Amino acid sequence: MPVIKEVAYTKDKNKIELFAHNLEDFAQTVLFLGVTHGDEPQGKYLIERYIDVLTKNKITTRNSLLFIPCVNPDGLARKTRTNANGVDINRNFPTQNWAKTTKDEFYGGDTPNSEIETKFLIYVIDKYKPDVIVSFHAPFKIVNYDGAAKSIAQEISAITGYPVQDDIGYPTPGSFGTYAGIEKKIPTITIELDEELTDVAQWAKVKCVFGLFE
Repeated sequence: MPVIKEVAYTKDKNKIELFAHNLEDFAQTVLFLGVTHGDEPQGKYLIERYIDVLTKNKITTRNSLLFIPCVNPDGLARKTRTNANGVDINRNFPTQNWAKTTKDEFYGGDTPNSEIETKFLIYVIDKYKPDVIVSFHAPFKIVNYDGAAKSIAQEISAITGYPVQDDIGYPTPGSFGTYAGIEKKIPTITIELDEELTDVAQWAKVKCVFGLFE
């Protein structure tokens, strides 16, 4: 059943935890991420509920599954998009298009890969080498993808009813999708949830997405 494999401590001394399920030589390794932005809490509930399902039902999967329910616990506690340093984690990755920007809610930091949260994600990717990454965000109600992930995005779209979109519609320098999907060539899906749904309704809508990767 899922167990904690790695822990990092944030500026505010909160834990970022990596859980692993069936971490062996399985068909693929799939990484699920929640709460990159602290004001988008939905992913934490969904991932933790799925971990609970795996545990209670003792499900054996064909793939190795990795979970970080909350990438940005400081932002979650503060109810802010950014982390405790005021940095948008989704603009802090060391991509070719990273650029220093205005210090607003999209601020990517003074330098790329400056944040504990960013470093932890890069460490996890380098160590565990996921074949697919699925990240939960809100509120655009789309299935966005980076890299060779269109077919996966279409499968998720069929489950959720959210349209597939390969561009979020505005510049995202230093984004995780660019880093992992484009530059690291790991098929990367960003599920933009409907923030107006309750946790229970969110689960009903996306629970079968997890099943795609079992």
